[in-house]
Amino acid sequence: MAGTMTVGQPAEAAGLTRKAVRLYEERGLLPPAPRTPAGYRQYDQDDVDALTFIRRARALDLPLDDIGTILTLRRGGATPCTAVRGLLDTRIAQIDQAITDLQALRTSLAVTRRAAAATGTEMEPTGTVCPIIDR
Repeated sequence: MAGTMTVGQPAEAAGLTRKAVRLYEERGLLPPAPRTPAGYRQYDQDDVDALTFIRRARALDLPLDDIGTILTLRRGGATPCTAVRGLLDTRIAQIDQAITDLQALRTSLAVTRRAAAATGTEMEPTGTVCPIIDR
């Protein structure tokens, strides 16, 4: 088969590991690779392009299920850009919520730390593990 590669070549071309290529095939992000008589998987340039897309989408922290949806739309002949915009908006909202949650946690930690320093609770002999956290 002209233009085919074994797993290491498309992995390297796409900036991935062999294990990642096999995982993406297993998860259905790539179609099942045809095999040589010896059982080696064979990939072509379309697979390299898909793997490169997957790597870039993962760099944006898109979940594999979302990437699979995008690839399925594209393979079905649709331009998935509208779906991609929606997925990116959802991911941005998730990140904004995580930032809000982390800021609240930081505030709580800072308040707890200041209270511990102000009251000297580190030295209180109690039956608890640590009075700073038990309060």
